Amino acid sequence: MKDGTLGVGIIGFGFMGKTHAYAHRTLPFFYPSFGVRTKLVGVCTRRAEALEAAQRIGGFEVGVTDHRALLERDDIQIIHVCTPNDAHKEAVVDALAAGKHVYCDKPLARTAGECGEIVAAVEKFGRGQRLVNQVALQCRFYPATLRAKQLVDEGFLGKIFSFRACYLHSSSINPDKSLGWKLDRARGGGGVLLDLGSHVLDLLGHLVGPFEKVMADTATHIKQRPLPGSREMVHVESEDIALLLLRTRDGACGTVEASKLATGSNDELRIEIHGERGAMRFNLMDPNWLEVYDVRDPAEPIGGMRGFKRIETVGRFSPPGGSFPGPAMNVGWLAAHVASVFNFVDCAARGVAAHPDFSEAAELQRVMELAYQSAQRGGWVEV
Repeated sequence: MKDGTLGVGIIGFGFMGKTHAYAHRTLPFFYPSFGVRTKLVGVCTRRAEALEAAQRIGGFEVGVTDHRALLERDDIQIIHVCTPNDAHKEAVVDALAAGKHVYCDKPLARTAGECGEIVAAVEKFGRGQRLVNQVALQCRFYPATLRAKQLVDEGFLGKIFSFRACYLHSSSINPDKSLGWKLDRARGGGGVLLDLGSHVLDLLGHLVGPFEKVMADTATHIKQRPLPGSREMVHVESEDIALLLLRTRDGACGTVEASKLATGSNDELRIEIHGERGAMRFNLMDPNWLEVYDVRDPAEPIGGMRGFKRIETVGRFSPPGGSFPGPAMNVGWLAAHVASVFNFVDCAARGVAAHPDFSEAAELQRVMELAYQSAQRGGWVEV
């Protein structure tokens, strides 16, 4: 770090690469009193013809087609891995070996085995150099979900009895949609469970604790799709719907649904948690509110003050965040990504562990892999 500035290199500049670059460009607006600055130094894209646009859009100084060229630079301390899943492991391990802090998009890799190799690389290269790692599971970083975590840790819910959660998209209902890499099991490692389910399972585990066992079923309703830019039809191996039953180590039980065939949905992550003292619920399509229910509120007369209340979390991030665009301004999807990147940069600058880290993401991957095993053979699988 030179003059309080951390140099950043981003590997992959598709949708998520642009999102991560946006977060860095806007950190000074969202966190004006933060003493650390970042600089977008380099970008790596697979296609040489995309480099000029990537540099222009992101404001990068250099563009390369081999990620190792970024890792050789002394003016880059942070690497973002925003490639398709099948390229995560190589890029992450190479970056750790080069002594870089690493921020990786979710899921951490295609398989639990690849995640294990990444965690081993953290142990091998990261501990002595105090390298910081984090996975982009940004749903933890909305003011509403940050407040939910505070309330859970304070014991607001008491003993948790049950939960239900879903993450719904309608992005795959068109049978003519081509087989992109997220629908290609060889490249993505799975289907909607890894893509959307990873978010909801991480948030649930963050709030209700580690899982003890899982039972799952999956479905692929559109079984053939055209290859990109072609009329050739190929078999679809990845699922577009996943349904899970889960039990935590503390005995809470619940359901998770992930679907890209939820007609009428946009980006709808819903979560409800019920406990002995209260309940809470959150919907990503209305992210400005955390709804809570407190059984300690009086129930009389005629209902008293009992009922779900909406906490106006809105844009009220804890300092040094929340001043821009303002605590009363509605919060959106990009704000959670900015907050997630801020958490990572802050931890990297201070040399402390960031969360969710690669070990947490590896455990998440293991749970999802066990869910796939359950879907194949039926019945509960111990976590």
